[in-house]
Amino acid sequence: MDEVFKRARDIKLLALDVDGVLTDGRLYYSENGEQLKVFNSLDGHGIKMLQAYGVQVAVITGRNSPAMARRIRDLGIQHLYAGREDKLTALQELWRATGFKPSNSAYMGDDLPDLPAIRACRLGCAVPNANPVVKRYADWVSNLAGGEGAVRELCDLLMSAQQTLDQALTPYLELPDLQEFE
Repeated sequence: MDEVFKRARDIKLLALDVDGVLTDGRLYYSENGEQLKVFNSLDGHGIKMLQAYGVQVAVITGRNSPAMARRIRDLGIQHLYAGREDKLTALQELWRATGFKPSNSAYMGDDLPDLPAIRACRLGCAVPNANPVVKRYADWVSNLAGGEGAVRELCDLLMSAQQTLDQALTPYLELPDLQEFE
């Protein structure tokens, strides 16, 4: 864990896959063919906190759906690469566009198309329900499954390593004066 913390200190860009990472990986279709996605609000709040403390977040996904695009917009994520099966090529385009580098980037994925991006980053991450080969090459594997808070766990790890988590938690821990209710 010490090596993971050391790597996590340098992260300024977190790139995420969607299916199997931000969702549980199952694909839902309505009777008229519309794709439906289920996202975890814990992941969303973790992403917002991470962004508030200076780490940019990007999404690189092989699929494209209005539901996913809406969620990404709602979270204030500025970098979305949708419909991209070649995750490493998309990640390299992101680096060129933003000035970030492999040495200050992390990637979280779950399946073989994510593996080159995981291996290219300073901190490659996977979920416990990921493909076994992906987990073998990941620097860190979350305890929580994709779509069940895995991204939040990673956000908390990054913020803890960068010593911003305690500051982010302060507003939630401070109580106002409650004497009037006594």
